[in-house]
Amino acid sequence: MDGERSASPQGLRPAPAGPPIPEEVTGRELDREIRSQLVSLGTHGSALVARHLVMVGQLLDDEPERAWEHALAARARGARIGVVREAVGLAAYHTGRYAQALAELRTMRRLTGSSAHLPVMADCERGLGRPERALALAGSAEAARLGMAERIELRIVAAGARVDLGQPEAAVVMLHLPELESDSGEEWVSRLRAAYASALAAAGRTDEASHWAARSGMALPTDESDQAGAEDEPELFDLEDEQ
Repeated sequence: MDGERSASPQGLRPAPAGPPIPEEVTGRELDREIRSQLVSLGTHGSALVARHLVMVGQLLDDEPERAWEHALAARARGARIGVVREAVGLAAYHTGRYAQALAELRTMRRLTGSSAHLPVMADCERGLGRPERALALAGSAEAARLGMAERIELRIVAAGARVDLGQPEAAVVMLHLPELESDSGEEWVSRLRAAYASALAAAGRTDEASHWAARSGMALPTDESDQAGAEDEPELFDLEDEQ
């Protein structure tokens, strides 16, 4: 397990020790393309950051706070690498640190040019009580260039923002898409149907909501406010203001 501080050949303050990593985690579990982005960190640094990134992926859903700790340890050694900032952003999002998630994902977008996580960024704006900004992201030029799954996810977030603003009928209109009838087995189809059912329920159209909830295979939510509150004073890191 790791418990030592990494050396600093340039006399800089060494990176702090991160959380322990099981010995069986080698870092080679990552895709080769991801590992190639870490080579600038040197043999030891790239291996250690890769192992922390593996831990983020393994823990993100079930133990997000531990995933967050590993993400911070990876960033301490690889803050200029897009895939690292992506991991930190997603870990922040999963722990309800919405301002930090925005900071990290904006930095990732600046480093890589990718807008793949625009839906997550929009959902962070909702989590921070800023539905108008979520809608602005959904209407941006970058949104039009997303793949199908990401476009649907962003539309779902935007519909949620309409509900936040007290406009459930507008949310229904946003989600009344031809893709509701898709025969695809992709997860986004069931998510779209579930979101449509939720919007219908918010608009008081309970029979239609029940129909689409059944088609989605998901139960109707009992509480429309699916976002946790933001931290009072979030700490931001290495962020260029893109407002």
